[in-house]
Amino acid sequence: MSNKHGHKARKRFGQNFLHDPGVIERIVRAINPKPDDAIVEIGPGLGALTEEILAVNPRLQVVELDRDLIPVLRTKFFNYPEFRIHEADALSFDFSQLMTDRPLRIIGNLPYNISTPLIFHLLEQAGVVADMHFMLQKEVVQRLAAVPGDNNYGRLGIMAQYYCKVQPLFEVGPGAFRPAPKVDSAIVRLVPHKELPHPAKDIKTLQLVVRTAFSARRKTLRKALGGLISAEQLQTLGINDGLRPENLGLAEYVQIADSLVDSGKPPAENEEVSND
Repeated sequence: MSNKHGHKARKRFGQNFLHDPGVIERIVRAINPKPDDAIVEIGPGLGALTEEILAVNPRLQVVELDRDLIPVLRTKFFNYPEFRIHEADALSFDFSQLMTDRPLRIIGNLPYNISTPLIFHLLEQAGVVADMHFMLQKEVVQRLAAVPGDNNYGRLGIMAQYYCKVQPLFEVGPGAFRPAPKVDSAIVRLVPHKELPHPAKDIKTLQLVVRTAFSARRKTLRKALGGLISAEQLQTLGINDGLRPENLGLAEYVQIADSLVDSGKPPAENEEVSND
């Protein structure tokens, strides 16, 4: 679908442009931007949210992959000399290079087709982030906020909650976008912990344990983690090996990972771990 700027939303970039003024206003209120904040917007698109943030914070920086949108943004916001556009793929972008004297506030209507890997990429840089506000597919927000026992509980939620406090804010219907997506959306706030509630001795080992467990989420922990840790070791940790991966909380996963670190070198991250 074309628009007044002559740009057609591209499916390969997962583009759905936000246009509803009421939704935009509500998002801006949730972000509550200040003039001196170090704000970075991912995927500004045609600049609907960008325009409102720039009115408060003229030093806004954006990361945009679609090169055809760059001249649209430069023309639309030519009267903001401190506005900076980084033509780059957010999936590989080093956000730490943008931080100066204050941590970053990252915002964006994230393309649904890359939202999960992008969030993992951003979590790895949580140390330079003050907070994040994202528009995501509603299901992704549910996964981010899920607790043990929920159907949506899994690797994404565990690792997000390891690094951040997750706060779903409100839902947004398809009609707020052009073209309208086939799914509902939601706004979520992620605030990195000042102190990790359950710090792991080795984050890669924790990632390995969680990834291995949820690659066989319907199996018992005894089978799902059989290639990493024995049933006897789980029992020694006070963990019921007959539970399923979705029944354990973050603290228990950290406990398992730390025990692997203490017992010696765990399997390499790229090593195949058998669930049989």
